[in-house]
Amino acid sequence: MLRSSGDAPRTPATLSRPVSWFLLAFGVWSWFIWITFVKNLWKDGSGLAFDDAGDPTAYFWVHLLLAVTSFLLGTAIGVIGFRGVRALRREKSNDTDGPDKPTSSSPSSAS
Repeated sequence: MLRSSGDAPRTPATLSRPVSWFLLAFGVWSWFIWITFVKNLWKDGSGLAFDDAGDPTAYFWVHLLLAVTSFLLGTAIGVIGFRGVRALRREKSNDTDGPDKPTSSSPSSAS
């Protein structure tokens, strides 16, 4: 049975530490790999990326599109991983505060 949006409050999903770090590492890897690929594509001297007149070929445009798409997706995945790592660190620091320390949000301030 599906719930309506008013039945229960929605909470954000929490990523595990290994998943968060994997996603962040994937984002960093994506930046390194795809920027390097585009640099190498730009300097291609084999005749695949540029014709004899120096104009870009279909090979160049297709591979540039693939690289840019992969770079953007890798960036988005890396941002998700970064947010997961940051949330876990924030959660850990809140856990180490202990129950004796007051928190910034009190039950009386909720409306």
